[in-house]
Amino acid sequence: MRAPWKKSRTFGDLHGGRTRRRMTDNIFRRLHSLQLPGENEVRPVLVEENPSRDFFFPLTAHEALQVLKEFSPDRVMDLTHIWLRRDHRSESSDSSSPLAEFICGSRVRVIILYPWRKDHLLSLGAQKPQQKVVRAYSKFGAEIFLSGGCWYARFPEERLRDFYIQHLLLHEFAHHLDWYNRRWSKANQKQTEEFANQYAVRWGSSAIEVLDRETEAK
Repeated sequence: MRAPWKKSRTFGDLHGGRTRRRMTDNIFRRLHSLQLPGENEVRPVLVEENPSRDFFFPLTAHEALQVLKEFSPDRVMDLTHIWLRRDHRSESSDSSSPLAEFICGSRVRVIILYPWRKDHLLSLGAQKPQQKVVRAYSKFGAEIFLSGGCWYARFPEERLRDFYIQHLLLHEFAHHLDWYNRRWSKANQKQTEEFANQYAVRWGSSAIEVLDRETEAK
């Protein structure tokens, strides 16, 4: 699918970024390639790219939109894009690659979700994961184990969609909501991450139920 925008030369701020290895995230800056949708385009623009053969998306862009509309429909329309993006960083063995990101800049507000390995493994790096990481992933049925000098989390396929909704989608949407309430800076990174974590935990179960009802209705 061709992306419905042209490249922008301005920089945008990347906030959040659910990583493979850490539960706390850094705030980065990077050149983004998104441009504000036209006046006649429906927002947010939904974009789904094809991942490589060894990866897949447990959640569709339409499902992501349906979930977010249940909680804050006005702010959902303030999003410009929901992007299921093929990205070679996330399709590598680099355990620090993000699984999701929220990028804002040049009036663009985009939530990006990256694909998942078909073997259901999430690389956690060489160091034993902290207990808070184990607890967070175990909540979705993940098995944490050491193999070949690297720690992994293996998720059951039936829980991956739930993981994407709560741990990734809602977390990044919370960064979008928080943008309107405070000024982003490295100084308040801890507070913004805590807000995103609490929002995802608070509404995670309800968000999962939204798609469960839609699936049952089909």
